[in-house]
Amino acid sequence: MTLEDYILAHSDEEGELLAALNRDAHVNILRPRMLSGHLQGRILKMFCRMLRPQRVLEIGTYTGYATLCLAEGMPEGSVIHTLEINDEMEDFIRKYIDQSPHREKIRLHIGDALELIPQLEETFDLVFIDADKRLYAEYYDLIFPKLRPGGVILADNTLWDGKVVEETPASDKQTLGILAFNEKIKQDERVEKVILPLRDGLTMIWKK
Repeated sequence: MTLEDYILAHSDEEGELLAALNRDAHVNILRPRMLSGHLQGRILKMFCRMLRPQRVLEIGTYTGYATLCLAEGMPEGSVIHTLEINDEMEDFIRKYIDQSPHREKIRLHIGDALELIPQLEETFDLVFIDADKRLYAEYYDLIFPKLRPGGVILADNTLWDGKVVEETPASDKQTLGILAFNEKIKQDERVEKVILPLRDGLTMIWKK
């Protein structure tokens, strides 16, 4: 048994719907490794249990795995707006949202997040960023005014397979995007922040 196996064996199960989504993604979706998965999914749910957010924004739906985990932990009457740029994913996402007992909490938006975010007339308690790494800093600037004081941003993949501590070629725009985002957050005195070494790095950002 690996350490990760032990952790999962002593954490809550992901449930039948998420397990089915995971299997389906690994058979039918390109780059299934990108979905949040069991451990991170339980952590996202736990964040929502603790923070009890009424309004959540997710940038980058992909398969909807993280969306369902966030919704599972959110209180009744709350809403999560999830944004996905790839319209070819819509049928896959909706198939699993429609089966979820938390589907009434979820609002799926298909389109470019840079265009969609300004159209959302909401003040958010929690934002989860897991989309185009090249644009993390731009997403941050757009969502910051829409995040309430005391609200939290969770940014995924901020260690980027350890590439953040390696020499980065000019052609590697994704790593450069993550590096720029991490530096931006480091210098931003409006927030408190910490990077968790979870999977590929998860940054917690608290707005003062």
